[in-house]
Amino acid sequence: MMSMKNWMSAVALIASLGTLSAQDKGNVMMVGGEAMYPTKDIVTNAMNSKDHTTLVAAVKAAGLVETLQGPGPFTVFAPTNAAFDALPEGTVGTRLKPENKAMLAGILTYHVLQGTHDMKSIAAAIKKGGGKAKMKTVHGEELTFGMNGPSNIMVWDTKGGSANISVYDVMQKNGVIHVVDAVLMP
Repeated sequence: MMSMKNWMSAVALIASLGTLSAQDKGNVMMVGGEAMYPTKDIVTNAMNSKDHTTLVAAVKAAGLVETLQGPGPFTVFAPTNAAFDALPEGTVGTRLKPENKAMLAGILTYHVLQGTHDMKSIAAAIKKGGGKAKMKTVHGEELTFGMNGPSNIMVWDTKGGSANISVYDVMQKNGVIHVVDAVLMP
C-alpha cells in the first residue's frame, strides 16, 4: 500500500506532467526522489536531487556552476551523497575549503567527459575494446569502463578505485548524467 507522502508525491508529479513540453513528456526520470527534465541543464536538475546535495555544494565551491550550465555537451558521472560519505572522515570538509578550490575542481572534472555518452555508446566502446574502454575526462586523465554483468557498467579511476553506475541516461539539455555509487579520484 502506498503511503500518503508517496501518494502525494505521485500526484504532484502527474500534475506537473501536464505543464511539460513535448520533449519532457515520457523522458522524465526520477533521481533522488525528484524529476529530472531533459529541457533543463545539468546543474539545475542536480540541485533538485536529494541524493546529490554534496555534489551540488562541491560544484558551487569549485566554481563550476557556469561551466556545467553551459552548452556542453557533457557526460557527468554524479556521485551520490552516500558516495561522498564513504570517503575518509574529513575529506569532503577539507576539499570544500576555499584554499582547496583547484583540487576540488580537479576531482569534479575527473567525473566529466566531453560529449554525450549514453549507456549504449559506452557499452559499444567496451565491446569494441574487447571488454574495456578508456575515455579521457575533462580533467585530462582517463577513466576505464567495463561490464559488470550483462547490463551494468563499472568505472575505474587511475588509482584502482571503482564505481557502479546505478542510474543511466538521465538526459539533460546540455548532456547526460549517470549516477555512480563512489567518488572517483584522479
